[in-house]
Amino acid sequence: MAEFLGDSRRSHYCGTINESITGKEVAVAGWCSKQRDLGQLIFIDLRDRTGIVQLAFDDKTNRDLFEKAAGVRSEFVLFARGIVRERTSKNPNIPTGNVEIAVEELKILASSETPPFEISDSTNAGEDLRMKYRYLDLRRPSLMNNLIFRSRVAKITRDYFYENGFVEIETPMLIKSTPEGARDYLVPSRIHKGSFYALPQSPQLYKQLSMVAGFDRYIQIARCFRDEDLRADRQPEFTQIDLEMSFIDMEDIFAVTEGYIKRLFKEALDVDIPTPIPRYTYKEVMERFGSDKPDIRFGMELTDLTDIVKNSSFAVFESAITEGGTVRGINVKNSADKLTRKEIDKITDYAKGCGLTGLCYLKYADGGVTGSFTKFMTETELAGIKTRTNATDGDVLLILADKNESLVLNTLGLIRVMMANRTGIKREGYKFLWVVEMPFFEFDKESGEWMAMHHPFTSPLDECLPYLETDKAKVRAKAYDLVLNGIELSSGSIRITDPLLQSKIFKLLGLSEEEAKAKFGYLLEAFKYGAPPHGGMALGLDRLVMQMLSASSLREVVAFPKMQNASEPMTECPTGVNRKALDELGITLKGEIT
Repeated sequence: MAEFLGDSRRSHYCGTINESITGKEVAVAGWCSKQRDLGQLIFIDLRDRTGIVQLAFDDKTNRDLFEKAAGVRSEFVLFARGIVRERTSKNPNIPTGNVEIAVEELKILASSETPPFEISDSTNAGEDLRMKYRYLDLRRPSLMNNLIFRSRVAKITRDYFYENGFVEIETPMLIKSTPEGARDYLVPSRIHKGSFYALPQSPQLYKQLSMVAGFDRYIQIARCFRDEDLRADRQPEFTQIDLEMSFIDMEDIFAVTEGYIKRLFKEALDVDIPTPIPRYTYKEVMERFGSDKPDIRFGMELTDLTDIVKNSSFAVFESAITEGGTVRGINVKNSADKLTRKEIDKITDYAKGCGLTGLCYLKYADGGVTGSFTKFMTETELAGIKTRTNATDGDVLLILADKNESLVLNTLGLIRVMMANRTGIKREGYKFLWVVEMPFFEFDKESGEWMAMHHPFTSPLDECLPYLETDKAKVRAKAYDLVLNGIELSSGSIRITDPLLQSKIFKLLGLSEEEAKAKFGYLLEAFKYGAPPHGGMALGLDRLVMQMLSASSLREVVAFPKMQNASEPMTECPTGVNRKALDELGITLKGEIT
């Protein structure tokens, strides 16, 4: 039976009990992690969010109290008062392992049924079960410590930006639906039947309006929503560290962000991040790593072989080069014994699945070379490839060729990461980089039109303005991404505030004046009243914490995440709603008879 806490108050957290208070009376509260009844001795491991301390009951313990301890089971909620003493059998695996509490008072504040899985980091329960009982899963020390760490990250973030003159401004959750590259979550209006709010994909337009309002340094730890397919580093609702600054250029954004990253990693992890963070152009990272968010903790960079094989009689290379394409390869060092023909066939199938005709390879062993196309190559060409790729005995070259250079680079970039995983290449530490000079437009094959690669308020580089109407492929943006260990942490840009340039961009993107006004009219109207030059970015807080803790999924750093199908087993959402609620909103479901 549960007992009321009454006037009893804990004096210490479990994880803070140590030798410095030996002989003193303490009061603690928490959950029974384990009870061990040895007949004349009973030990209870009491757990709270700071750790575990051992409660001891022996032949000196009051018999009623001893019997009460004998009835305690896993996950009972307890209050205990007693004297701290040295443990006879010490436990070096926990911070409190040298001491225990000789209990003089014990209260059972709540009993517990047997949990559906073991509340420990060694549990073998499946994720579906743990997500159904997420509140129990969160009692596990690893997950609890992850969320405590995340809270610390949020505090350091607020402290840093507050000290640097930023103003924290909350923006609305119910907003006008605007195109931002993903599907909106829509919220029907009861008052304005047939009309909908959207949940924000980002506070983008509101933070720009904050600049027009004159706040000049805005910060928000903002909740955002995107209705898109989930993956390990993506949730439908997420948190970002959103910032915007006026009267600045890109250098100011970089300086503020790098200062934040340096302080955060030092305070939270005692890790020194070298600054300035290296910068790479988009063109450079694509050509060297095959990705606009490369993991630079390892090499295996892409190598251009086009000039070496341009006169080759090998039809695959000849066809790609004749049509203006490219031939690129990566050297998977010391992998000849790992990459069997069967393994290479799997990689070939993967390349075909990406849209390529296949994959070519060269394997170096015993001073010679074998491969899928050696008979078509001259000794000079083979020697050129070996020199260019720095190939030695034990290496395997994987080579792709196609008329579509972008397809080759992207696919080879994916294979690069696949090979790093498959061959066990060590990837340690935290390697940041900026990716700058992003393309302003990207060509959409389905529509045959040039689309904005970023939101339509991103400014082109000044030197690219002459190409806006003549050569869109040459136009680069004042946009930048911050990348950490192969994960894009943030994206940002300097914004357009010149009405004439903004009108031109809308026109180039196929937006009529009426469409632009319907979608962004309130921002365009605001810009008429003195818009300062401004820019900003948003860092994904969830992804940042995930990377700092080397977690494998965002579900390890989010308290109540969604599963792969965007459902939450614990609350069983999403669910249907009753007809009365739908009637109030003026909504009829497909298939219903009206």
